[in-house]
Amino acid sequence: MSTTSNRTALVIGASRGLGLVLAGELARRGWHVIATTRRNGGELQANADASNGRLEIESLEMTSSEELAALRERLEGRRLDLLFVNAAINRGNLPIHEVSTDVFTEVMTTNALSPLRALETLRGLVAPGGTVAVMSSDQGSISRNTDGGYELYKASKAALNQLMRSYATRHADDGHTKLLIDPGHNRTELGGPDAPLDPQESIPAVADVLEAQTGAPGLQFLDLHGETVPW
Repeated sequence: MSTTSNRTALVIGASRGLGLVLAGELARRGWHVIATTRRNGGELQANADASNGRLEIESLEMTSSEELAALRERLEGRRLDLLFVNAAINRGNLPIHEVSTDVFTEVMTTNALSPLRALETLRGLVAPGGTVAVMSSDQGSISRNTDGGYELYKASKAALNQLMRSYATRHADDGHTKLLIDPGHNRTELGGPDAPLDPQESIPAVADVLEAQTGAPGLQFLDLHGETVPW
């Protein structure tokens, strides 16, 4: 791992919401942060302009294998202490039999398949002892699915968790810490205006967990307090 003052993080999906706040929080803590976005400008660019070089921006459409490969090529020679993938969409609260095939494919591709493609493409940049992490949700916990609703979103997060388990099994000996993070229900475009958590308060707690787990073996599914989330 790099020394504290030279830590580098790549945050995939940082143009808004939790990813935007996480990129800013890590930069505030002294990390050098590479943050990806699908579109130029906005708050992420403003944060980068004010960061004294601690935050840089890369363009990426994460669902594109070609763009992932191009990003990997552009970052050749860089070494990451943290690779964090943040991606999720929600297409409404329909029972699964009312969801169209196109919408099912879109949500599963964005929420489950693409994060693992990103990890596989970029994991070679992660330093020995580094961390690979994905933003999950307790909505992906099968044992906690007792209230009903949002069936497709829940299924996509459960699929993400299962695929991350397969990834961790396949790469068990690579020396990387592997984390699934449940940030709680936050007031974002995805979480809605009535969510109980403010990202400006919850994401620093997530950053605490990421830093505290550095070097931990195996795969863990943790919430923003560092507590284990049941599968």
